[in-house]
Amino acid sequence: MHAEVLLLQLAGELAALPAVDGIPTALRALAAAYAPGSLLPGAMAQACLQSRDDKMAILALAWARERLRLALEELLARTPARGALPAGAETRSWLILAACEAMALEPPSAVADRLRALLELTGYPADLT
Repeated sequence: MHAEVLLLQLAGELAALPAVDGIPTALRALAAAYAPGSLLPGAMAQACLQSRDDKMAILALAWARERLRLALEELLARTPARGALPAGAETRSWLILAACEAMALEPPSAVADRLRALLELTGYPADLT
């Protein structure tokens, strides 16, 4: 399934990021991957529709998404917590991934604004390049 491959590739990218300043890079990668018009949102929608009657496909897609969340959680756990997002790395990774997934449903012009909000919520300057 194409969506699984994209999710696992993104998880690998996040897992390879250094703890020092890796969060802004991860947020930018997630925002780009889930932006309207990028490959991942369409692949996810197609995979969900095609796997509706296939429990194994549903589980494989869910595992690939969870692997992405775990890679983000691991990065957050290696980085000192900062910003306004609550709780531990597990909760923060869930919130961040949900916010990025929601970007796929936003107008393309809103993605930069949503990314800026995520950067600020995680304690990083929005103008960080």
